[in-house]
Amino acid sequence: MQQPAATTQNWTNSFSAAIGDTPLIRLSTLSRETGCNILGKAEFLNPGGSVKDRAALGMIDAAEASGRLVKNGTVVEGTAGNTGIGLVHICNERAYPCVIYMPDNQSPEKAQLLQTLGADVRQVPAVPYKDPANFQKQAGEYASTTPGVFWTNQFDNTANRDIHFRTTGPEIWRQTDGLVDAFVTACGTGGTLAGVSRYLKQKNQNIQIVLADPMGSALYNYVKTGLPEISKGPSITEGIGNSRITGNLADTLIDDAVQVQDLDMINVLYKLLMKEGWYLGSSTGINLCAAVQTALKLGPGHTIVTMLCDSGNKYQSRLYNKEFLQEKGLA
Repeated sequence: MQQPAATTQNWTNSFSAAIGDTPLIRLSTLSRETGCNILGKAEFLNPGGSVKDRAALGMIDAAEASGRLVKNGTVVEGTAGNTGIGLVHICNERAYPCVIYMPDNQSPEKAQLLQTLGADVRQVPAVPYKDPANFQKQAGEYASTTPGVFWTNQFDNTANRDIHFRTTGPEIWRQTDGLVDAFVTACGTGGTLAGVSRYLKQKNQNIQIVLADPMGSALYNYVKTGLPEISKGPSITEGIGNSRITGNLADTLIDDAVQVQDLDMINVLYKLLMKEGWYLGSSTGINLCAAVQTALKLGPGHTIVTMLCDSGNKYQSRLYNKEFLQEKGLA
């Protein structure tokens, strides 16, 4: 049957093309409490459900352009979940098999979703980065020993931060009419903070870039002292914090850091769920707590932007499970 003639161009033609241009949402409760505008970039509205869709797209596009990823090639990554979810969606769109190495201490919803999407999921023991059995190193080893496999290497592949420089930073600048006083976000790979920092600092050096960090990570101490020393932990958050300075985070201008306790993260998430209806994940809770602390430090009348990284639906068995929180002393 003949297709009807196009009468408009107000549509998107692919999964990849639907990534980005997410809304900026004023969080009324936190804004009222601080006297500032606290704005959240609604990255959970990306088609794969998280901010990591951007990194996945940036790395795949760059690999195709450079010839490192060829037709019938396989994509492999070590991921706590969201980058892998973004990658397998794009791999499905572009006909690449996708292999995911994942630490076995992540929420079961993530592994189940990856398997549903068609990824070859290989859950491995959660061990420190220095251990050769670390999930990232196993992904790299698989790529180096298997013909036709491309390792996206999200932590050190700067195509990750580049796409945030090209998309997330300009979107925030445009959506605030340039009236942004601080940008606050947690780091896993560091791609989001690094890319947005580079763009916003280019526009206005006075914009404060603030790293939000859970307990058990070394990044707070890195910003405060210059040494990536791991703080007392652990944290129930997933996919954020790090024990090292990644290729994406290196040489990034960061003005300040805020360390957030799990109980504070949980309290702000439940507050927004009950008062405003927002159902958000743990990394977003860290971001929101740090955004509030930044707002209180700057004083009333400022505009603080942070990332609403993903929704709460991948954390139902833990973050939104009263029995799990009671076991962890966080009820």
